Amino acid sequence: MNTSVSVVITTFNKAQYLEQSVKSVLAQTFSPVECIIVDDGSTDNTRQFADKLIQYYPQIQYFYKDNGGVSSARNFGADKATGEWIQFLDADDWIHEDKIRFQLSCLEGTGDNVVFYSDYERVYVDQDENIIETKPHVVGALTKEQLIERLLICPDFLADSPFPLLQQSMLFKKKLLDQRNFDTRLKACEDREWVLELLQRNVRFVHTPIIGAYYRKHRFNLTDNSSLMRESYIKYFEIVLTNHKNLVILCQKSIKYLIEKSFEEKDQESFTRLAKLVELPVYLLNGKIKVNHRWLLNLLYSIRTMTPNFLLYERYRGPRSRKLLSIISRRA
Repeated sequence: MNTSVSVVITTFNKAQYLEQSVKSVLAQTFSPVECIIVDDGSTDNTRQFADKLIQYYPQIQYFYKDNGGVSSARNFGADKATGEWIQFLDADDWIHEDKIRFQLSCLEGTGDNVVFYSDYERVYVDQDENIIETKPHVVGALTKEQLIERLLICPDFLADSPFPLLQQSMLFKKKLLDQRNFDTRLKACEDREWVLELLQRNVRFVHTPIIGAYYRKHRFNLTDNSSLMRESYIKYFEIVLTNHKNLVILCQKSIKYLIEKSFEEKDQESFTRLAKLVELPVYLLNGKIKVNHRWLLNLLYSIRTMTPNFLLYERYRGPRSRKLLSIISRRA
């Protein structure tokens, strides 16, 4: 097979994980594979780790850039890549040694306008980086409609199926990035937005049945930054509204969850943006209040900002507040 592949490893302050990620690329049963490290402005010793790896494996290419986020880093790496096919990989993850060969073996009859995606495994580690649990996620072959519906549910725990298009599990023609690169406005969810655009352009997504990628869950994961993730979810849904208004209805489960959370946490900016996206009715206070009008939604939020947390939510109640509420209820 006269085919070349580039693997772009993006990293920001993940020096301790870089070696395993790089070695999983260099161990691929398919060749040639171009290995590119994009350092997105790391302030740890990533450069030193990369230099040591290059001493042993001179075929590795290392590039440093000012920090711009994962979308910027991936776009940068794609510009440096010379392969016909491209695979992105985060520095704290790794891929199966036969992933690329196996996925390319499924190429016959698919055409060029295709993205291969595989199953993957979540690897949970403790503070000392010891593996405490592994959880395979078998995605299976999904239709275009099923993929789109699942991409619009986030956070992922709101869905009853694993996220299907993990960036690390995919392999695709580099020329697809000429159609659409990663949106630098997104600090997270950039992979969702990118594949959603490809699906809307009728790019074919083909499932390849192999545990192809290993996604490490640790205390430094970007997805554990709740404020950053909420901002990214909202921005993602705003982009969907702008580009594909007909799909906003599929976002409502997520939007209604997020508006309840922003109501609870008195996050006015998030609440205001979500109120423009949500379709009524909305249920607040764990489903206790049904809101059918936007003016009422805004009024309730204004009242919420003046209401102590413990009066509305049990999880904020300590011994003193429980005692106070007990006294009030007896006198009522």
